[in-house]
Amino acid sequence: MRSFDSLTEAEILALAISQEEEDARIYDDFADGLKENYPEQAGKFALMRQEEDSHRHRLLDLYRSRFGEHVPLIRRQDVKGFVRRRPVWLSRPLGLKAVQKAAELMEIETQRFYEVAARRSSDAGIRQLLGDLAEEERHHAHAAVQMARTELSEGESARQKRLFVLQVIQPGLAGLMDGSVSTLAPLFAAAFATHSSTDAFRVGLAASIGAGISMGFAEALSDDGSLTGRGHPWARGSVCGLMTAIGGLGHSLPYLISDVRTATWIAVAVVMVELGVISWIRRKFMDTPLSSAIVQVVLGGLLVFAVGILIGSS
Repeated sequence: MRSFDSLTEAEILALAISQEEEDARIYDDFADGLKENYPEQAGKFALMRQEEDSHRHRLLDLYRSRFGEHVPLIRRQDVKGFVRRRPVWLSRPLGLKAVQKAAELMEIETQRFYEVAARRSSDAGIRQLLGDLAEEERHHAHAAVQMARTELSEGESARQKRLFVLQVIQPGLAGLMDGSVSTLAPLFAAAFATHSSTDAFRVGLAASIGAGISMGFAEALSDDGSLTGRGHPWARGSVCGLMTAIGGLGHSLPYLISDVRTATWIAVAVVMVELGVISWIRRKFMDTPLSSAIVQVVLGGLLVFAVGILIGSS
């Protein structure tokens, strides 16, 4: 790797050309990744790509006039301490906030590069172009900030809500339902069989964590998100696994109380709250009628609860 201070003016221009070409392709990836869910935002990134192409052409014209036709391939990773681009664009679907933040950082980093490069140049023409580009990148950075503050259109807001439901609510709800319902039977079976809060808590803890791990991996491996738009599989799996564990731990924690009867009544109350929360989430985000959601969730919970009591009491 070379230090930036060791680069000649020709090499600085070659580096700038390479950077503008790469940034243009990144903006093109942003536009392509956002066009389905955020078409208006995608259009803005397409315009930014055109402006980066314009910068590259101006740099190429100046390079040809000063140093000829051959432009050496000097990449940002070849220079010590040079700016790096995080591969945000590799994820599908793209997160709008992550993309907007990445664009803002790109413009700020490029602006700083041009400012430093302009100060190092002794050629008046090169110094002027690099200074002009630094000022334009300053405006781009401001535009990126404004873009992040722009209100989404009605259609884009609806798509954003749909993505939130697909990527967070659905896996989280599946995990919460599984954790809240499936751990009832082993927990209450242990409580009624042993009459020991400590034993019941251990069973509930093991069941909650085990179910969380199982559901997390099952969700992550079920769909890579490339076709369904359900987001990164491991992010989705983490949400599902975490909510599964929380669902089970909620009614396991009361068994930290030494009196098993008191702990059981509190656990039952916690279960009712959990089932009510699940019913509300299904109504709010899944458009399930509240009465139908309550019947489905509460009926399933009561059946599992009864199984646990019957097995534990036998």
